[in-house]
Amino acid sequence: MAIPSLNDDGLHIGGIAGFLKSVGYAIKLLQPTRVIIVFDGKGGSQKRRKIYPAYKNGRKTNLRLNRTYQDLSSTSLEDVNFKKELIRTINYLDVLPVTVMSIDQIEADDTIAYLATEKFKDSNVTIMSTDKDFLQLASDTVKIWSPVKKKIYGCKEILDEYGITCNNFIYYRIMEGDASDNIDGLNGVGLKRVLKAFPFLAEEEQVTLQEIYNYSENKRSKFKIYETVLDNKLTLERNYELMQLHTTQIQSFSQLRIEEIVDKPIPKIDKMGFTRLITEDKMWSNLPNYHIWLNDCFGKLNSFIQ
Repeated sequence: MAIPSLNDDGLHIGGIAGFLKSVGYAIKLLQPTRVIIVFDGKGGSQKRRKIYPAYKNGRKTNLRLNRTYQDLSSTSLEDVNFKKELIRTINYLDVLPVTVMSIDQIEADDTIAYLATEKFKDSNVTIMSTDKDFLQLASDTVKIWSPVKKKIYGCKEILDEYGITCNNFIYYRIMEGDASDNIDGLNGVGLKRVLKAFPFLAEEEQVTLQEIYNYSENKRSKFKIYETVLDNKLTLERNYELMQLHTTQIQSFSQLRIEEIVDKPIPKIDKMGFTRLITEDKMWSNLPNYHIWLNDCFGKLNSFIQ
């Protein structure tokens, strides 16, 4: 039976159900002691747009997470539906034992990177995302769960799949670019060519862009990729600033806001509230036996809440 994307009232519910089921599946699999769900903040990354005004052009406008609909009359019907569905998703998250976070002018990527490498640097952290940029953060304590590939990436898995160490993964990414963020890479440069031209990216020692330039200069006549790299230094340096996540440069007041949200008490499951939402949205077919699903996926998190 197909899962409907609209309920009887015309509300888009397919994305809500899909999001909740994906998060629930990951919790059952990974068994975390805490879950933090991060959305892009209002305005996205001003820092990246200053570097590259075309950054993420064509992507949906970021939404400030609140309890009201804002400025819906000036947007397309698709955007209105997207915003309503996202706001409704937050309503569901509010009755679950999770922390929801959105910091104005900060992208979710930067907030997540800050949490993983700073706030929880002494803990084991798993980042759930389909974004390959997070693979650069893999370490002894940071893993990345891909909900599409159903695979957990640590440094070994990244090396096995890509032939590049997590320490040097960012250099492959800046050469490849990221079409989803409207970041162009180098023409004709893919993983195979990168691996053949720069075998040292498979080594544990982290290199620098300057070392890549020097290597390319010394071998300029051997492969075309070396010439391409040397002719596109500005693009590579721009891409590095756009795509690297180790230095997020989150300002102190935003760091304090993150700390404040993280330190807030975590709510326990509000089963009555969840049932009310399911009933209002007529989502019984999207989440059949939702009482059992709710306990199986989120019940254990309750035991970690004091």
